[in-house]
Parts: sequence; C-alpha cells; structure tokens
Amino acid sequence: MRVFSNPIGQGSLWFDNLAVSDGTPVAYDPQARAFIPMPPFCANREVIGCNWIAPEEGAFCRSCAMTKLAPDPEILDAMPNWALTEAAKRWVLDNLGQWNWFRPEDPGVPPVFHMLAEGRAPVLMGHAEGVVTISVAEADRVLSTTRQEALNEPYRTMIGHMRHEIAHMLWWRLGLREDFLEAFRSVFGDERADYTAALQRHYSDGPPSDWRERFLTTYASAHPHEDWAETAAHLLHLTDIADSFVAAGFTSPELPGPAWEPYSEPDAERLLHVAASLTVGVNNINRSMGLSDIYPFVLSKDALRKLAFVHDWLRRGAQGR
Repeated sequence: MRVFSNPIGQGSLWFDNLAVSDGTPVAYDPQARAFIPMPPFCANREVIGCNWIAPEEGAFCRSCAMTKLAPDPEILDAMPNWALTEAAKRWVLDNLGQWNWFRPEDPGVPPVFHMLAEGRAPVLMGHAEGVVTISVAEADRVLSTTRQEALNEPYRTMIGHMRHEIAHMLWWRLGLREDFLEAFRSVFGDERADYTAALQRHYSDGPPSDWRERFLTTYASAHPHEDWAETAAHLLHLTDIADSFVAAGFTSPELPGPAWEPYSEPDAERLLHVAASLTVGVNNINRSMGLSDIYPFVLSKDALRKLAFVHDWLRRGAQGR
C-alpha cells in the first residue's frame, strides 16, 4: 500500500486517515487513489469510521455499498469489530483495484458482503455465487489468536480472511470464462471433486505428508478451491508487502529499480523473487523485537508455479482478456 500525499499541505497520509494533521477532514478516492479535502463523505463515516468518498452526500462509498447485511448492533462489540472488518475490506479492494477488479470499468459483478456478528454460535465464513460472508468477531484479536492457536495456523488476520474469501469470489468470476477452467484444472486439479467430503477428510486425516512440497498451507491441500483461495491470498500478501516496502522509501539490492511498482510488474517470477527476498529481511526485523514472522511460509517450486498462474489471471481477468 502506498503512502499518500496531503492534498492541502505538506506531509503524508496513510490509507486509513480521516483528517490531516490540522484536523481538516479528508477522504480517500479509490478511483484516483488519492485523498481529497471536504468531499461528499460516505454515510458510514460517523458510524464505522469509513474514510472513502461517496458519489453524493448521504450515500455509501463503493466499498460500503457492497455490504448488504450489517451485523446486529445489539451483539457485544459488533460495531467496533464491524469497523475493523470494513477497514480490512477497503484495504483489499484497493489492492485488487490496481488490477482493475471491482472498479467502475470492471465489466463483471462486484462481490456482495454479509457482515455478521457472532452471538451464541460462530459464523461460518465463506463464499457462494458472489456473496462473501464474514464473521466480524474475527476482528477481535483475542478471539482471532485463540482460533489461530486452536487450528495451529501460522497466520490469521482479518485482511487475510478478506483476501481468502474474495479470492473464492474471483474464482467464481473467472470460472464463467471457458478458457479459464481447463487451465485451472491443469494446475490445481479438478474442483468438481466432492467439496464436503474433501473437507471432512482434511479435518479427520490432516494434510498429506508431502504438503509442503505441493501447497502453501495445510488448508490449501484440502481441495482445489481452497488451494486457489490460499494461493490468491498469498499472491496479494506478497505483492502488497513489496508495494508497502517500496512506498515506505526503503531500498534493497533486490528491487528492480527506484520507481518499480509491484502491482504493475508483468513478470510473476520477478515479483515473487523480490517479495520473498523482502519477507526474509522483514521477518528478521520482527524477530529482533520478539515478534512472530510477518510471512511464516516457504515457497516451494509448485507453490511458485501456482502463484504465477494466479498472477497471470488476476492481472488480466477483470479486463476480459
């Protein structure tokens, strides 16, 4: 994610800013990828702190308009958790917007989001025919960490959930193209295999012994649909790590040049090499503070091949090429 210019003075703005240093309200224009002063604000600005512009006063921004079901405000912590969840959604939508997904020029349908709070029972997150269901309770760090440890997952965040579930929706969009499915099956396998049975087998038997050689995560080994979603999410992780590194003004001998833009890089091999190299350094920085690695994964040859496949399709899919 880039660092943005202050539209009314000196200094920089971060993606979640609502105002500049003197208190002047600003909002983010996802089409221009820039902040503007005193625009028509999203109707959710005062409700959940949304900082995107709206088409007119009193309307929802492009991101909030995708949310068709909001959480029950009577459930404990539903509203603050929803605010954090929508912030993660805006981040991921802006990432994908750099490949023209879900922008006005995208000829396909945008995702619909059901944002649900957890009462007595947990919410099952997932995707079905364009509808993405998210448990806003996962924005709570204690709950998320508890589930991360219970499931023995190396990484679990709301941005990660968003990238994974939206990736399912992207597959659904791409699956409407005749030229996609055959290519997909040659790399990931046949997604027509019984999904419910595959998940039951995964949770009862665990991943195959050689999963590290073939998949990015244990969950990716459960079914081709999950392999795609995990791989697409990781492509977004790695691309945005590289983009944020460059935007912060850091330098590395691995960078192709000072003006390099990871989201514009057509060469998947180069992008993944640079991003993976950067994660090694940033992981080392985290360890100096006793923190977990930000990217605790190993990229096998098969995983790199799958990441390159996803990169190719996500960079061209929204344009219908």
